Amino acid sequence: MSAELSISEVAELAGLKASALRYYERQELLTPIGRRQGRRVYDRGVLRRLGFIRLAQAAGFSIAEIRTLLYGFPRRTPPRDRWRALADAKRRELDEAIASAEARKQLLEKLVLCECPTPEHCGSGAPARAGDAKGS
Repeated sequence: MSAELSISEVAELAGLKASALRYYERQELLTPIGRRQGRRVYDRGVLRRLGFIRLAQAAGFSIAEIRTLLYGFPRRTPPRDRWRALADAKRRELDEAIASAEARKQLLEKLVLCECPTPEHCGSGAPARAGDAKGS
């Protein structure tokens, strides 16, 4: 295998579709090193870049945030400092999402105890118990 990889070779090695690579290019996360016979070619370093993108996505970072991690810092900024700069905000987002999910879970736990006469009654407050005057 040559030092240059075609888009289909990169896609196969990375377990992605070529369309995902083109999308990452449009989002300025990847840059081909040129073209061979009219087709994009990449150097092998693209596989490390794709690994980084997957890692950042697994941590919950958006494409825009990944772009910031790559290009939003002075070139010599160490990765640890880049991650730290965005991780605090991401942790706050996750804490809010967890709190919201917990609240929805508690609501579902209450709803399965509902004894309202019709579903429409459920929207008027807390789940009713048999004998309650008002519906949920």
